[in-house]
Amino acid sequence: MAMNSSSAPLIDARDLVKTYAMGDQEVHALDGVSLQIEKGGFVAIMGASGSGKSTLMNILGCLDRPTSGHYSLAGEAVESLDGDALARVRNRRIGFVFQQFNLLPRTSAQENVELPMVYAGVSTAERHRRALLALDRVGLGARAGHTPAELSGGQQQRVAIARALVNEPQLILADEPTGALDTRTSEDIMRLLADLNDQGITVVLVTHEPDIAAWARRRLVFRDGRIVEDVAQTPVRHATEEAAP
Repeated sequence: MAMNSSSAPLIDARDLVKTYAMGDQEVHALDGVSLQIEKGGFVAIMGASGSGKSTLMNILGCLDRPTSGHYSLAGEAVESLDGDALARVRNRRIGFVFQQFNLLPRTSAQENVELPMVYAGVSTAERHRRALLALDRVGLGARAGHTPAELSGGQQQRVAIARALVNEPQLILADEPTGALDTRTSEDIMRLLADLNDQGITVVLVTHEPDIAAWARRRLVFRDGRIVEDVAQTPVRHATEEAAP
């Protein structure tokens, strides 16, 4: 799908192949995937288990490398970077949100949010300041001192989103971000991600749920390591606003 943008896309993936050896057979997790995502995009990726969507997310997140093909993130070719360089790209450009929150259980919300800055070498005072700002941004400033056990599932996911935001990433990768949440809380989290997207952050999420994918501006469907559907759509909340009297 071509992007009508005068600037280079944030994500530019071309002919990505990822193969794994399974005994004496080769399995093609990705089979020649090409994909561009513009800055400020909001993309939902769907597909059955084993379709290739998680493999793609790992490559987009600089957690894995393709067997062949080319991947540029914000104009930087990343497929050939070594492990340390990939880690720097992840820390500088990407925020991750996972289904299970991945918070340290005996650590306060503020300290959980500070973790990416510890790895980035940010000073203690600056870590405190930025963590509190990020928690305010997701509506949890008053809960900074609470541990995950003292927070609801939705609040824990908000802490995880604050942690993803704290290094001011260009891209948020969300893997089933509402999978462990009830319907109402899921809507709250999707509204937050949509608000962040409206502020200019690119959001790419994997989901099995059509009602979650409906929040995105673009939907991709994977099958057998290939993109079989790539459509622009009106996000559900915009459609609701347009239908209102």
